[in-house]
Amino acid sequence: MTGGQLMAAAERRLGPYWSMTRSQVYRELPVLAEMGFVRLGKPGPRSSQPYAITASGKRAFSRWLAEPAGRDALRNPVALRVAFGEQHSGNQLQTLYTGASEYHAEAMAMAKEQAKEAKKAGDAYGAAALEFAVAYHKAALSWLKIAPAG
Repeated sequence: MTGGQLMAAAERRLGPYWSMTRSQVYRELPVLAEMGFVRLGKPGPRSSQPYAITASGKRAFSRWLAEPAGRDALRNPVALRVAFGEQHSGNQLQTLYTGASEYHAEAMAMAKEQAKEAKKAGDAYGAAALEFAVAYHKAALSWLKIAPAG
């Protein structure tokens, strides 16, 4: 797959619970190739560069899966702004909360649908990860209802 195809596939599969940027994907692919974890394919249309995982890359992935997961990296831009709520007007906070509520409601609905599809396809692990995303968005919506409005 090309970097764009990898990004699209990762966004579909991981996006509800793991954020990534296109620049991260494109920055890491040459590093992975240099390490021998992926190999370059023949350039495609418009000089697109496909990559394929190598046996060494599969072994490295298996080793990574066996490592401790580490701690969550929590970064919520709405909570950060709420921490400075005294510097906002009530209208600014309400606008912030409304936008965040709309985002979380939409993201929760999408994650629920993806979880349902994963269950139907027999992907219990994918469904479980998606249920995490559902619970996260549900928790965010609950918090937004009780956050101080100024």
